[in-house]
Amino acid sequence: MRFSWKYEEGFALIAAILSILILTAGGLLVFTVSTSDIRISGRLVGGKKAVSAAEVGAQALSMIFDPSNLAAAAVSNVPVDLTNDPASQYSIGTPTRPTTGPALLPMAGYSQSGGQEWGQARFNALITGANTRYMSKVQVNLGVGYGPVEMSTTYR
Repeated sequence: MRFSWKYEEGFALIAAILSILILTAGGLLVFTVSTSDIRISGRLVGGKKAVSAAEVGAQALSMIFDPSNLAAAAVSNVPVDLTNDPASQYSIGTPTRPTTGPALLPMAGYSQSGGQEWGQARFNALITGANTRYMSKVQVNLGVGYGPVEMSTTYR
């Protein structure tokens, strides 16, 4: 003898639909977490490439800096490495004299007898490192010292 409920025939269909919904929700959760991790990793890589480009720009500024021709140091969108990473580039703004603080800083060991005092002239420059592939950008305010220059105010 078989005992059956009146509405027992549709239970398998309802159980299958509920299990499909649970598995779909789990799959969507895994997909969302993994894509957000990939986006975060991309931002980190882009940020590191932009900082590296800014460092190359700072090195380039130290090699081409000339206080008698400040405008010559200004460059924009210079690629860091055309063959391996053409998307990373740097820009250097025109160096300026500081508006606050001393314009000259004394250098230890450069003062000579006879009233001469030597130091460094201060300049500020804005360097921007960017990576166009990751849409990342970093700006660095760089202080540049040029010297030794004579700081004496005595007339000879």
